[in-house]
Amino acid sequence: MVFDFSAVLVLLTLGSGAIWALDAWALAPRRAALTAGAAREPAVVEHAKSFFPIFLVVLLLRSFLVEPFRIPSGSMIPTLLVGDFILVNKFTYGLRVPVINRTFIPVGAPVRGDVVVFRYPEDPSTPFIKRIVGLPGDRVAYRGKRVYLNGEPLEYSANGSFVGVKSAALHTGADSLHESLGADGHDIILTPQAPAYDAEFEVPVGQYFVLGDNRDNSRDSRYWGFVPDENLIGRAFLIWMNWDGSPDWRRIGKGID
Repeated sequence: MVFDFSAVLVLLTLGSGAIWALDAWALAPRRAALTAGAAREPAVVEHAKSFFPIFLVVLLLRSFLVEPFRIPSGSMIPTLLVGDFILVNKFTYGLRVPVINRTFIPVGAPVRGDVVVFRYPEDPSTPFIKRIVGLPGDRVAYRGKRVYLNGEPLEYSANGSFVGVKSAALHTGADSLHESLGADGHDIILTPQAPAYDAEFEVPVGQYFVLGDNRDNSRDSRYWGFVPDENLIGRAFLIWMNWDGSPDWRRIGKGID
């Protein structure tokens, strides 16, 4: 059985609100009439009145503004490390109806280079995080461990060798490069001894092509396909904590580019 926290939160909000409303409109006046106003509220009503505002605020914040996530793997090294706790802006791409994830107020659209959290198309109960490389209608080629967009290669500059700590130490010695995707570009790492994966893709309407920044250690659109727009959760924008065996205070407050 898949645990859907959003659905549970909606049910808790609706249930506690319904109990409060039913008591206020029907049950409380009846109790007052029978006991001359001296009756005590049932425990279930007290709990509903206490928790409904909390459930509602959490639902609104989590559904429309910001949601926290934890990075469990190294597929986005060097941008994100194992143990990073991140915040995701859910307003950037528009307001969506909770649970069914349909946009009802469009605000903006993803752009190339955005780091996004989305529901994994092969298992929507699992959130994934990757970088958007191809937009609807783009032709994306991956050849010789380089990205080509609509027939044009992205520019790359070498940063030397990657040096990782804690869980990321496994990737020490990988080639670090700066990739010119998006407004300012971003860093990626490549494992020299890993085989190249060459393929070409055409991104369908309403879907996106995503890659991990740890290119040779990421299961992404090269393997399982595209991300439908309705699977998008939001854009990752801030690291608020890192805990990989112990805290890394240097990463607190670091923006995600």
